[in-house]
Amino acid sequence: MTEEVRVINVLLVEDDPGDVLMTREAFDEYLHNRLDVVTDGAAALAYLRNEAPYTDVPRPDLILLDLNLPRRDGREVLAEVKADPVLTHIPVIVLTTSQAEEDVLRSYQLHANAYVTKPVDFEGFIEAIKQIDHFFVSVVQLPSGRSADSVG
Repeated sequence: MTEEVRVINVLLVEDDPGDVLMTREAFDEYLHNRLDVVTDGAAALAYLRNEAPYTDVPRPDLILLDLNLPRRDGREVLAEVKADPVLTHIPVIVLTTSQAEEDVLRSYQLHANAYVTKPVDFEGFIEAIKQIDHFFVSVVQLPSGRSADSVG
């Protein structure tokens, strides 16, 4: 009996091209999930709200969010996602280089589901992405992706 692999939609909100490349490589090489990327906070919110040019994108099952972004920073995006009844159920993992205690505390105050500091080396980064994926695909149960107003 083979184990069924669940495919989830992941939105990466990241402006660093190197980190985007490493994340794409981790997904292409080791993971079987769909990865969409936006490079700033305003685009992330447009994507999540299916606003142009993102009218036909799937609602993500998981968001990987950098804090230091152009246009709208990650803290603003996190606050808006967690304040929106249609989006609040989507787990948000803050994935950032910041180890500052105030960033960790503020992220959890804004209801981040986890805070992960990006490893500097490639192997460590790939391993962190694989661990996040394993936890959210194999360990926890995620909502079906339907919005709160369409449930029940």
